[in-house]
Amino acid sequence: MPSYNAPFEIHVHGQVQLRADVTFDQLQEALKPLWSYAGARSLAAGAASAYEEEPGIQFNTKDALLQMCWTVSGDEDFRQSLDDMCMGLNELAEAGAAIEVTFYDAEFDEEDGDRSDEARDDFVMLFVGPNPAAIMKVQRDMLVQDVIHTMERHFDASELVGVVAEIDKLFMQRFDSLISSLEIGKLPPRGGNNGPRNGGGSGGRRPRHLH
Repeated sequence: MPSYNAPFEIHVHGQVQLRADVTFDQLQEALKPLWSYAGARSLAAGAASAYEEEPGIQFNTKDALLQMCWTVSGDEDFRQSLDDMCMGLNELAEAGAAIEVTFYDAEFDEEDGDRSDEARDDFVMLFVGPNPAAIMKVQRDMLVQDVIHTMERHFDASELVGVVAEIDKLFMQRFDSLISSLEIGKLPPRGGNNGPRNGGGSGGRRPRHLH
């Protein structure tokens, strides 16, 4: 994707615990959707961020840890690269992990222009993991943190035990439904071709974060 006239600056942020046996070549292949989108020919060449103050894409071989704080110029088609990246990382991940992706409107200027204009910023939270249970655990933990953080303004932490229990029930129901759907998928078809639908979410404008 050429960087000139790109409508977005896209920031990818997160860390993923990888299996201890993962090699650099395996990680390079899993992250190919990112570095090839940036126009590089290898992970080493494409690991640097568009901003010098960001560490970019780093692989800590000692701890088997992938860390990303990386920005690239691009367009909406980068979303396909993200999907492909997640598929690759699922095969290498030791545990579930969240990856934040922010699309910053490169053409929006808060200082100039019509104040009625709104930035086309978008925020996407992606999850990777070795299995659905690991991914759901990360989603559950993040939701609990968000809910507790909000409700602690009005209630003591000891009063929120029931709220956490209800959140756990919701995720257990989702997990049980997933297991049931996988078991049903193993049975011979009885007619019909209905399948699960995937959905996504997005958020508003977020400040750039450098870690």
